[in-house]
Amino acid sequence: MTTADLGNRHCVPCKQGDPPLGPEQAAETLTGVHPDWTLDDGGTGISRSFRFDNYYQTIAFVNALAWVAHVQDHHPDLEVGYNRCRVRYSTHSVGGLSMNDFICAARIDALVAESG
Repeated sequence: MTTADLGNRHCVPCKQGDPPLGPEQAAETLTGVHPDWTLDDGGTGISRSFRFDNYYQTIAFVNALAWVAHVQDHHPDLEVGYNRCRVRYSTHSVGGLSMNDFICAARIDALVAESG
């Protein structure tokens, strides 16, 4: 699955008890997003760090990301500093990764690509 394929999909609500993606499926789906996304926490999440020139650019990115999260109703954990932001996706209701995490990662990749 490519970044465009993932980015054109929409998140669907997961229910408590839905199974997370297995390690093989997560690793395979990870190839559909930017190579800077990595599996972390034993494969229960994906994360990527972004760097910016200044605080204004960092916060502009966070605000754009917040809009994606709002529209998709899927919210990442963020670590924000002066010129950096670490984004981590995991689906808490399934206790690991869901397709929603990769959809949002692809949408963030597109957002960054558009902004240059």
